[in-house]
Amino acid sequence: MGRVRNFEARVFRALRREPPQSKVHRLAFWLLTIYLVLIPERLLPGLAGHIFNGISIFTLVLLVIFCVPLFFRWIFGRFLWKLRNRLILTYLLMALTPVVLFVMLALISLYVFSGQFAIFAATAELNAQLEHFAAENRAFSMHVAHVLAQQPSVRAVPLPEVDISSDSRDLGLRVAAFYDGKPLPVLPESLNATSITQVPAWVKDGFEKGVVWDQNRFYLRAVDSHTLNGHTTTLISSVLLDSSSIDEVAHGIGRIEMIPVVQDETAPAPSADGKHTGVEAELTRHKRVTEEIRENSIAGGSLPAAQHFYDIPITFYAPLETRDWSTGKLRDTSTIVTSRPSLLYNRLFITSLRIATVVQDILIGVAIFFGLLEMIAFIMAMRLNRTITQSVSDLYDATVEIDKGNLTHRIKVTRNDQLAALSRSFNRMAYSLERLLAEQREKERLQSELSIAQEVQANLFPRGAISLPMLELHGACYPARTVSGDYYDFLVFGDSQLGLALGDISGKGISAALLMATLHSAVRAYRFAGEDLLASRNGDGEGDPFLEPARILTQLNRHLYRSTQPEKYATLFLAHYDGSTQQLTYSCGGQLPPLVLRADDSVATLGCGGTVVGLLEHATYDQGVEQLHPGDILIAYSDGVTEPENEFGEFGEDRLIEVVRRHRHKPLDFISEQVMQSLRNWIGGQEQPDDITLVLARQK
Repeated sequence: MGRVRNFEARVFRALRREPPQSKVHRLAFWLLTIYLVLIPERLLPGLAGHIFNGISIFTLVLLVIFCVPLFFRWIFGRFLWKLRNRLILTYLLMALTPVVLFVMLALISLYVFSGQFAIFAATAELNAQLEHFAAENRAFSMHVAHVLAQQPSVRAVPLPEVDISSDSRDLGLRVAAFYDGKPLPVLPESLNATSITQVPAWVKDGFEKGVVWDQNRFYLRAVDSHTLNGHTTTLISSVLLDSSSIDEVAHGIGRIEMIPVVQDETAPAPSADGKHTGVEAELTRHKRVTEEIRENSIAGGSLPAAQHFYDIPITFYAPLETRDWSTGKLRDTSTIVTSRPSLLYNRLFITSLRIATVVQDILIGVAIFFGLLEMIAFIMAMRLNRTITQSVSDLYDATVEIDKGNLTHRIKVTRNDQLAALSRSFNRMAYSLERLLAEQREKERLQSELSIAQEVQANLFPRGAISLPMLELHGACYPARTVSGDYYDFLVFGDSQLGLALGDISGKGISAALLMATLHSAVRAYRFAGEDLLASRNGDGEGDPFLEPARILTQLNRHLYRSTQPEKYATLFLAHYDGSTQQLTYSCGGQLPPLVLRADDSVATLGCGGTVVGLLEHATYDQGVEQLHPGDILIAYSDGVTEPENEFGEFGEDRLIEVVRRHRHKPLDFISEQVMQSLRNWIGGQEQPDDITLVLARQK
């Protein structure tokens, strides 16, 4: 099996085709191979050649049977895959096929009508001659009857107005007279029908005239009988149908051929040696009958040259009723008439050839007009087909280009129809897709930059656990967006002092984050500058600027006012904690006042300070001092903690204090997480409205 598959693959590779996959395809391939291999063997002489020829024919039949489904598979899978081919086939089936069928039906009907008309014309001409011939025979019969009534003993009856001439002999007229059933010669003797020796019995059944078959010849024969004075006179006239007679019948019609039906009732005898069953005798008899038919067939007339290209020969067959003279049996004689439309047309309009010409010209003009209409319809259908398929092809090519990533590809549109609108819509879609992808790339770039900014901002917040021996600290910031505009910081001074900052920048996003970084840098700069100043003086902690948060806020206010836009400002809470005295010195610049939850569950508000920072250049700030006792918890927060709303209103300070009070003995990070969980439950599925910052400090 593997060798067979390899052979198939090599053959189809040589033909630059894919190897067959289906069983039907493979069987068809091998049948074709066998058929080609058997071609030389069929040329062998004798029995071997006949055997190979039979096998070859059987193989060809099987090949055709297997090729039919492959052909339909190719039609529906390859040819009809293209929309253009589908539309063309649809048009041919719906429009052209009925026209072709109608034209074929019309041509077949016209051919049959023409053939029937030709047969009718030939039969009518033959009947006309028979009528004329029968009328003459009746005249002869009446004359002979009167002569015999007056002269019963006459031995030969003269026919009236019969001139024994060459013309009479050429006509081939022969007459047989019978008086009371006995033959009676006629004059002149050249007209005697010596072959008719008696009146057949079947003639009495009413035969008057017709074509008869007698002694392997066709005759026009008429019979007429008259009874006078008790005596019956019968006259039989005959004219041999030969080529000259058929010429007269076929005049103006074309060519007529009459083929007799020869019946050979002799049975084939077996051969003398008894080895054969009469096959050779049967072949001999068939050959003899064929030769007899060929000898006794008569034809006459001629077919003129065609007058125009559609003046084709029309050959039609019809059985002509003839009688066997010896038995009276009817038989159908094959009559073949060959004519042309021009001959039949002239015969149809024989009374007025001028009208015939006009009618012919009108019919030709109508046919040409209908042909032009069909051609115009076909051309228009092909143009519409091309328009549709070109649009679909353009759309397909465009989708392939878009799939490859070529978003700049556009379809060239020159029309103004629905397909053109579809192409324009595709172009707009491609443009929108290109723009959206560009925006997506820009968004990804900004997101990457925001991620970097978030990472940088995360480094600005205190890292690691910061605490003093006498004070627990915890801070958390949850941005509403990637970066935050909230700010908090812990600044440790030695082992017992701490600087605490919490701020909220106006707005959100990048601008707020940048201003937050500016504020962070300024606060740290003032802190480090104060340390350097003290170190240069006496090295002790007295005179540290962070011991006076109000003065720091005043300086920060002036700095932000001069370095930012007028609409930019910040709220800021600054505090200094002294662990030795457990005192908190603070100043609140527009920030929500921090709360101190006492050990006895009372709440103190740290509201001393002034307005927001950076809005007014000459703003001044006050500062206050708060004594912390063991168990007291400082709660500093931004507005993102208390202002989130739902259908019940804001979260508020009371709920914040309640959460902290409920878990006051737990670690500060646990308390912070509980506050955030309560906020999430309060907000529900809504988006976080603002940055959330929470700072907790507990006195040990």
